Amino acid sequence: MADVKKIATRESYGNALVECGKEFPNLVVLDADLAGATKTGVFLKAFPERHIDCGIAECNMTGIAAGLATCGKIPFISSFAMFAAGRNFEQVRNSIGYPHLNVKIGATHAGITVGEDGATHQCNEDVALMRTIPGMTVIVPADDIEAKAAVRAAIEMDGPVYLRFGRAAVPVINDTPDYKFEIGKGTVVKDGTDLTIIANGICVDSAIGAAELLAKDGINARVVNMATVKPLDEELVIKCAEETGKIVTVEEHSVIGGLGSAVAECVAENKPVKVQKIGVYDRFGESGSAAALVKAFKLDAEGVYEQIKAKM
Repeated sequence: MADVKKIATRESYGNALVECGKEFPNLVVLDADLAGATKTGVFLKAFPERHIDCGIAECNMTGIAAGLATCGKIPFISSFAMFAAGRNFEQVRNSIGYPHLNVKIGATHAGITVGEDGATHQCNEDVALMRTIPGMTVIVPADDIEAKAAVRAAIEMDGPVYLRFGRAAVPVINDTPDYKFEIGKGTVVKDGTDLTIIANGICVDSAIGAAELLAKDGINARVVNMATVKPLDEELVIKCAEETGKIVTVEEHSVIGGLGSAVAECVAENKPVKVQKIGVYDRFGESGSAAALVKAFKLDAEGVYEQIKAKM
């Protein structure tokens, strides 16, 4: 595992903006005094005339982006998830969502892997908030390759998009010839017949590891990477429910309102089977290293495996 390439998806975000900036002259990037942390600083260096630092004023940044969108620009607003979705919710809802403007939200430092920044900065509620905004697309990429593809897909579609990126470096798992990212479509990473593990973000790697551990117990688990939480790939979810009879969701987010809730809603309406939600259980984060927190919250491969086995 030491040889596995690891890249933080916030790095991927910055690099993707630069690459797409070469192709899309109407692409502009706005930041709230966090260009170094959100990695939009690389876009600033490449296209200084198309980068706007709005200062520590996320709500104002959102209003500026809305105005730019009405003028034909494709603006990305960038900040930590706690600010981009939390502090900013009313402005995102009313200035972007309600008029359905073509603004993209690049939210970095999401989830518990913000680490030492602690509970105030560890946003585990952002996906739930963004899911409730009508017309908002919500994407949680698993690695460098998927994050870059998601940024491009967001640019190519018309309408608001929330993209969730992490601070910590994560393994590259989608480096396969047949990988293709498509908004609203999940991908089967590993086939299986006994149960389906649906995950996104950093938890896709954990799900793969948990499936390997389950295999040692004779349990053949299917693993699905569901990067798009909204619109959800309901066809794939229903197929997994029909073929494996049980679904487990794993996410670096609250079990309330996130991927697990989206999957459970789909299953309840279309093909009722047992759904086990694994994530952050109605609690705030803690201070500590990203690795220590992932282990403490049982979102690493061993922790996911143990939680699945406990409910078998």
